[in-house]
Amino acid sequence: MAEVSNSLSLVTVVLFLPVVGLLVLLFMREKTQLETIKWTAFGFSLATFIASILMLIAYDSGEAGLQLAERHDWLPQFNISYYVAVDGLSILLVLLTTFIMPLAILSSFRMGVLQERGREKLYYIFMLLMEWAMIGVFVAQDLFLFYVFWEVTLVPMYFLIGIWGAEERIYAAVKFFLYTVAGSILMLLAILFVGNKAGTFALPEILAMLQSGDLSFPMDGLLSTQSLLFLGFLIAFAVKVPIWPLHSWLPDAHVQAPTAGSVVLAGILLKMGTYGIVRFNLALFPEASLDWAPIIAVFAIIGIIYGAWVSYAQTDVKKLVAYSSVSHLGFVVLGIFALNAQGIQGGILQMVNHGISTGGLFLLVGMLYERRHTKALDAFGGIWKVMPVFGGISLVVVLSSMGLPGLNGFVGEFTILLGSFGSEHFNGVLYTFFATLGIILAAAYMLLMFQKVFMGELDKEENRNLPQLHWQELAVLIPIVIVIFLIGIQPSPFFNLMDASVGELVARVGEAATTIASAAP
Repeated sequence: MAEVSNSLSLVTVVLFLPVVGLLVLLFMREKTQLETIKWTAFGFSLATFIASILMLIAYDSGEAGLQLAERHDWLPQFNISYYVAVDGLSILLVLLTTFIMPLAILSSFRMGVLQERGREKLYYIFMLLMEWAMIGVFVAQDLFLFYVFWEVTLVPMYFLIGIWGAEERIYAAVKFFLYTVAGSILMLLAILFVGNKAGTFALPEILAMLQSGDLSFPMDGLLSTQSLLFLGFLIAFAVKVPIWPLHSWLPDAHVQAPTAGSVVLAGILLKMGTYGIVRFNLALFPEASLDWAPIIAVFAIIGIIYGAWVSYAQTDVKKLVAYSSVSHLGFVVLGIFALNAQGIQGGILQMVNHGISTGGLFLLVGMLYERRHTKALDAFGGIWKVMPVFGGISLVVVLSSMGLPGLNGFVGEFTILLGSFGSEHFNGVLYTFFATLGIILAAAYMLLMFQKVFMGELDKEENRNLPQLHWQELAVLIPIVIVIFLIGIQPSPFFNLMDASVGELVARVGEAATTIASAAP
């Protein structure tokens, strides 16, 4: 286990800076200090990003275990503690969160619906609350603490959609909340079982007990104790990803959410599901992971093809991007359940890539909507002639989402397919063949969208005088383009961050495979 400190760690600083900002906002008056409220929210989210960079500098990528750990008793009578740390499985996702949130907050400054419906102070409080909870999910090392952060994320997103969303926002917000809560109840039952049997909710201690043989979850079939626990966690995570067929809440939530809400939802919130699978399902239940891998990989491939096919049929540009998330995250799930180093590393990197590229797409769609107040593909055409800088940036982000070599999306997808092809736990050649169909379809629907919006004749009068990008919009988009090229051209530092931790996780799964093989008649 990692060396644990009782003193303040950088992880806690990163985690609680948004809370400090939230508390500052509470004492400001919306009517007289609106501009100050906006910049205070942005300032604290930017400070959180800077603190996460300092955390990255302090992190030793050569160490597989938890680092910068901090632990304090919280409910000692139940062996529940405030226990936070980072490792190679989580540090990139913390950085993704702290990178996306300042951009989402800055993009909100020019969001029309926020100015129309007011309550802007409450909006920025919810944004900082969301950032706190999402970081907490990625750094929590106590099962109960993890569950608390997991559930807290529902509250601000529910209100962001329900108050500042589009026409059917209440329906979408309730559907999002009910789907996630229903899945989370099963995870809570599994957490209670594991914590009660282990005598602690601290994940590193539980893993150490499993490793030493002091704790075990019987595994003798798809309906054994370990398998049911595995499914309890998996269903909660599958709803959040979402894995087909538990995806139907996502398009509604995306289409109805305000622009920044869609950015946070696609860029970070969905990654909580795939992260949970890696952190808990694979680590705690390796034998069940092996048994269920071929089945879950099938669902992943269905999601890849289904999401791409439905995206192609959309006439609403925001719904098209929403369905594309089902397809892209199907690749992440496929990589994870390849259960080898290439697949899992590709899956983790693709979580980051999807957050960057799809978050960027939602920002671009939102900027168009603010100018034209429509999301219909047929309402556009020839936009590049009016907004050449916007068109050029959009092309980079679209090609990134398609997985063009030299951009970030290609690195993640290639590594996932490499892991899938070499997987020993399902028919790698067959599964990879069907997965590659999703790449072809992604090129089809993304190029169709780009062609309809940006190319062709400028034949609609409403599009002839669209305003150029404001400096705040450029400040949001340029960092995304930089990261797209950075990961695409030089991905090694990102793989190095997760290499040791992924190697340790794969070794744990490999030991389980060896145990199963030796026990076979």
